[in-house]
Amino acid sequence: MEGQLDFHPQQSLEFRSMQLDDIETICAIEQEAFTTPWTSAAFYNELTNNHFARYMVMECNGEIAGYAGMWVIIDEAHVTNIAVRGKYRGQKLGERLMREVMKTARFFGAAKMTLEVRVSNRIAQNLYEKLGFRASGLRKAYYSDNNEDAIIMWADLLARTN
Repeated sequence: MEGQLDFHPQQSLEFRSMQLDDIETICAIEQEAFTTPWTSAAFYNELTNNHFARYMVMECNGEIAGYAGMWVIIDEAHVTNIAVRGKYRGQKLGERLMREVMKTARFFGAAKMTLEVRVSNRIAQNLYEKLGFRASGLRKAYYSDNNEDAIIMWADLLARTN
């Protein structure tokens, strides 16, 4: 893919909590990744008002390369969104980010994790399956942009060792 960067292990990859100053960059990634992106107000609300929300960014050499969010409620984590900037895709950084999200969810007491994924998004489904997620149901017309169905997937975080 044109413009794609190669990630090398010697490059700096860091994970940290999302800050209010990150919202503008996160929204740019949202615009690039999704047909119905979240607004800056939605992210602001998540970071300031939602006590269940946990959002993180992944930085490659100091640049935000991706982000993920989840709600941790009692012993369950629900992934709200995850995206990797286009030029960083195809380098297994989405997998690294998802593994970090799962580890963070366990840290906050989650035993299980759930998410929804478009039925057409086989790349994401394959990643989630690799990480231990299994399809458990369908949400009809879940996505408002085209009424596409979503597959509901669950993972047992306590069974994961990585």
